[in-house]
Amino acid sequence: MRVIFMGTPDFSVPALRAIAAEHEVVAVYSQPPRAAGRGQKPRPSPVHKAAEELGLPVRTPERLKSPEDQAEFAALQVDVAVVVAYGLILPQPVLDAPRLGCLNIHASLLPRWRGAAPIHRAIMAGDSETGVAIMQMEAGLDTGPVLAETRTPITAEDTTATLHDRLSAMGAELIVATLARLPLPATPQAEEGVTYAQKIDKAEARIDWTQTASQIDRQIRALSPFPGAWTMLGSERIKLLQSRVVQGSGQPGEVLSGFTIACGEGAVEIITAQREGKRPMPASEILRGLTLPKHLG
Repeated sequence: MRVIFMGTPDFSVPALRAIAAEHEVVAVYSQPPRAAGRGQKPRPSPVHKAAEELGLPVRTPERLKSPEDQAEFAALQVDVAVVVAYGLILPQPVLDAPRLGCLNIHASLLPRWRGAAPIHRAIMAGDSETGVAIMQMEAGLDTGPVLAETRTPITAEDTTATLHDRLSAMGAELIVATLARLPLPATPQAEEGVTYAQKIDKAEARIDWTQTASQIDRQIRALSPFPGAWTMLGSERIKLLQSRVVQGSGQPGEVLSGFTIACGEGAVEIITAQREGKRPMPASEILRGLTLPKHLG
């Protein structure tokens, strides 16, 4: 089929590569290059770079609201557009242009966790499973009917980083299988069970040690690697990136032994952390060069 691919971050790249191996990708749409790094030079998105490696034409409009942009999109005369974390709202003329419409790869089991941060929110909420849904796009926020889905458990070791990579690979496999079977019947989303995955606010990252060990463990894993749940180590801010719930009790924030910290209920053992200006490293390595205070805050 003739396909337009629309995506921006690393999460989208496996799907682009998988589709390009099976279909004719006539154009790739991605967010414009953004200033990054020490020199603040414009840096193309991961999808932009992958498309260039594949020899595919790339378009980077700031918006898709102008009649000119919409006419250019329609002129490509494609069978379908595949959208994966693109970052722009698609106006109705764009949604209507492909013969089979626009399909979205969404990293949750819709209608749970519509919105910007479904992976973070699923871990933070303690969901036992999540997955990927292929949705027929419409004007509402992730409200369209679902063509296909695949599921995966969320383990006690999963962080947003590990779940991100797993769901990205699952989405790539599922979209190729879905494209091969189009047109497919679409199932409307249930009206019950709708939740919204609000964008992560950095204000959510500071750890409140009066919460239960389970809540804190989920917060740490959900915010790893970014923005990173953090606490104060004396006068230094330290990010906690991987943890597990363990037995133990004490005053909230009390260091019990090693890197095991008492919570409002139970305790968490820190497995991986990152000191200011340093790389992430195992807690055991951090402890070789650091004596923890009696309390973290």
